[in-house]
Amino acid sequence: MGEQMFMSERKAKRAKEGSLGETVRIIIHALILALVVRTFLYQPFNIPSGSMKSTLLIGDYLFVSKFSYGYSRYSIPFGLPLFEGRIWSDEPERGDVIVFKLPRDNQTDYIKRLVGLPGDRIQVLDGILYINGNPVPRERVSDYVSTDQSGHVTRVPRYRETLPNGVSYTVLDLVQDGFSDNTPVYEVPRGHYFMMGDNRDNSTDSRVLSQVGYVPYENLIGRADLIFFSIEEDARFWQFWKWPWSIRWERLFEKVD
Repeated sequence: MGEQMFMSERKAKRAKEGSLGETVRIIIHALILALVVRTFLYQPFNIPSGSMKSTLLIGDYLFVSKFSYGYSRYSIPFGLPLFEGRIWSDEPERGDVIVFKLPRDNQTDYIKRLVGLPGDRIQVLDGILYINGNPVPRERVSDYVSTDQSGHVTRVPRYRETLPNGVSYTVLDLVQDGFSDNTPVYEVPRGHYFMMGDNRDNSTDSRVLSQVGYVPYENLIGRADLIFFSIEEDARFWQFWKWPWSIRWERLFEKVD
């Protein structure tokens, strides 16, 4: 009788150990799969500032496709220098919304729109974007309207720009004759790109050479493709009990243009 009880206890212990081992294996496999997806396929990214309004808002969560332009050292977690340049590379297109590493420190993630390709001459005059001496067409559309917590309504002039390759998107013009509304001519070096935020008067981008400047091809992480979650600016992601009221339901699964 005692021996049978001892054998039962051993079997139960083995079953428990087997169950624990299986759980650990599942967790390890899930972590490996998540690492592979994040490194080679899609990386989540959230919008911390208003520099891309009205295309992207504070509180938007995006999927960034890592395979769009191939892979560089910055595609790998922690930016490990396993190789130089890019492998399986593909050129970005004018108008893409891109996440990249800030050239100044090669660590900070930035998100802007690509407006200038290698060899381009870029300039802004009276708020109008010029590419190789030609003004980018823009037309006035409905104002961008926002309401703060106190109920104060703000209206900002909004325009639709259309780049030479046909890509169209909206930009905001907060103030007339803003700090970056008139610039010198920027000549984009070989292997680099010129990035600008859609919120033109509230964006530190390639127009500020000392802060961002020209972005090397190697620094591109991926193209912003899809908004998979969006929450009000003053809300917190972890406050799930507020989600029914704080989620911007209309922005979920919206394609980034």
